[in-house]
Amino acid sequence: MAEYELDPGGPARCRSGIPQIAPFEKAARKCGQNGAALLNLGGFVIPEKGESAVLRKISLEEAVGTQLAHDITEIRPGEFKGPAFRKGHTVCDEDICHLQKLGKNHLYLMDLADDEIHENQAASILAKALAGEGIQWEDSPKEGKISLRAATEGLLMVEKASLAAFNMVDEVMCATLHTHTLVKKGEQVAATRAIPLVMKRAPIERAAAIANGNGGVVSVLPLKKARAGLVVTGNEVYNGLIEDRFAPVLTRKITDLDSEVLAVIFTPDEVDFIEQAIKDLLSQGCDLILLSGGMSVDPDDVTRRGIRAAGATEMYYGASVLPGAMFLVAYIGETPLLGVPACGLHHRTTVLDLVLPRILAGERIKKKDLAFLGHGGLCRDCSECTYPNCAFGKGL
Repeated sequence: MAEYELDPGGPARCRSGIPQIAPFEKAARKCGQNGAALLNLGGFVIPEKGESAVLRKISLEEAVGTQLAHDITEIRPGEFKGPAFRKGHTVCDEDICHLQKLGKNHLYLMDLADDEIHENQAASILAKALAGEGIQWEDSPKEGKISLRAATEGLLMVEKASLAAFNMVDEVMCATLHTHTLVKKGEQVAATRAIPLVMKRAPIERAAAIANGNGGVVSVLPLKKARAGLVVTGNEVYNGLIEDRFAPVLTRKITDLDSEVLAVIFTPDEVDFIEQAIKDLLSQGCDLILLSGGMSVDPDDVTRRGIRAAGATEMYYGASVLPGAMFLVAYIGETPLLGVPACGLHHRTTVLDLVLPRILAGERIKKKDLAFLGHGGLCRDCSECTYPNCAFGKGL
């Protein structure tokens, strides 16, 4: 096949010496078969320099009996957006009117080179590479796109660095929900596509290798069913001067995540009592302990000292979140202990709502995790709370 030399200032000339075919400035530009502008010359769409796919332009009448090379999208504002005709559909006489209403007066026959790939095949390769543990997808691209869905209820995890590297590859994309989002089984958590209709195989293979590097970019981790124990501190509650309101709040947050509360122990603001309460809960089989109160800088607040006395060797005090700056995470062996400051009584949503699902998903929270919460960690304290459908906790 002759190769054409395209000169923006003049005619298109054949390198084999064949005379001028058509003036460049009169060549019809067609967008997109492989992400570049395509020139329509003599009924053939000739890609610009560096591209090799050949598409032959034919009228709708000529197209009857041929198969579509790609999905044809229909948009009805406010009603529908999707494929009116799918790739591989055999065009018949009855389709012509519909196609004309979609702005199609011509269709194209496609002939791929060995190093090229169609958008649907590319999307399948990308989806397979992106999908990690707890992700399902159907190998049935629509308009070149594939959705990745949660195979189980749990916590979405996104390898953000890998996602960014993947999206830096030309002509591919993947969009996800925020990492650490609680998702339902069957919920869409990500979607991917190859952007052009036809592209080189090399970028697809490179993007897939990046996604595969960590066993996938998106995964869903199921939440374990914890056996939680609560320690409610405070002289005023222990001595019956006021009614406790913390235990019901914490119990609801735990049971909403399908875990259970085995026991609640009330203690005064004394190190020995707090230490013993923690040890009692551990002996009862609790694998998660939440402590309320005693987290401030007041000298009477000794909860942290009680946690240390009970055997905690790993403790992180302070989170870059408001409400919840005086939050505490500690570990006795593999058992996490969460110190919840008094803001948990006043605010519906606090740092505990950001951290508790991650703990139940098996993540070991450290100082850096509490620090990274700072971006997006400021609650707007809306008059009507819409969490988790808001920006709180979704910065990084």
